[in-house]
Amino acid sequence: MSAPVIDARPKGLAIFLVLAGSIGWIAAFALTLDKFQLLQDPNAQLGCNLSILVQCGVNLNSWQGAVFGFPNPLIGLGAWIAPIVVGVSILAGARFARWFWIAFNVGLLGALGFVIWLISQSIFVLGTLCPWCMVTWSVTIPSFIAVTAFTLKQGILPSSPGVRRIAGVVLSWIVVVTLACYLVVAIIAQLRLDVLSYL
Repeated sequence: MSAPVIDARPKGLAIFLVLAGSIGWIAAFALTLDKFQLLQDPNAQLGCNLSILVQCGVNLNSWQGAVFGFPNPLIGLGAWIAPIVVGVSILAGARFARWFWIAFNVGLLGALGFVIWLISQSIFVLGTLCPWCMVTWSVTIPSFIAVTAFTLKQGILPSSPGVRRIAGVVLSWIVVVTLACYLVVAIIAQLRLDVLSYL
């Protein structure tokens, strides 16, 4: 017996996934080009190196920038294709089985966990804010929140009626929830790095 297919076609979510995936992919591509430039010339002045605090070079040259033995941006080049494909597929009329949504949600959870770790390393260890990295952070966070809220609201992830209602509220207020997450990161960065003094 085949897995049940979820009937809902969340077009708004689909459009968001295409946009977020595209933005994330562009950021990964830019970081990949910068890494190539550093490999050719370790002293290269990257376009994203705006100051001692705001730069990509330190992050790209650190071990955290290649935690799996190869540059992290290569992960983004491959991974950001997934939300783009999912979004385009939904807009084209596709409906996915429950297992697919769960797998997709788990993948985004892994992405969020990796991003949180990278944020902590950037702020507390490297002492820098990488512009293209921040672009990646800025789309990973709402992507996870939006897909998780959708799967909870639809009952794809087992949840009570109360949780489904809360998920629906989160989904309708996704911009506010995302901005609140950004604010938390900004406050942590300010407390640790005194960002405002560099402006």
